[in-house]
Amino acid sequence: MRTNIEIDDRLMRQAMRNSGAATKRATVEAALRLLIKTHSQTSIRRQKGQIRWEGNLSESRLGRVRS
Repeated sequence: MRTNIEIDDRLMRQAMRNSGAATKRATVEAALRLLIKTHSQTSIRRQKGQIRWEGNLSESRLGRVRS
């Protein structure tokens, strides 16, 4: 998708430097991926304590190999 946006030059330079991205496009894509990942993690954290465990924990560990 082609999109034209105005981005502060200093902000873009700093983002490119911090991300190590070689292009503005790569910088914006990395930032969007990070935003989505962070939002997903926040959604998962909100579920803490909301999901009920069903099953036998000791039994589920039987198939594990100890190192």
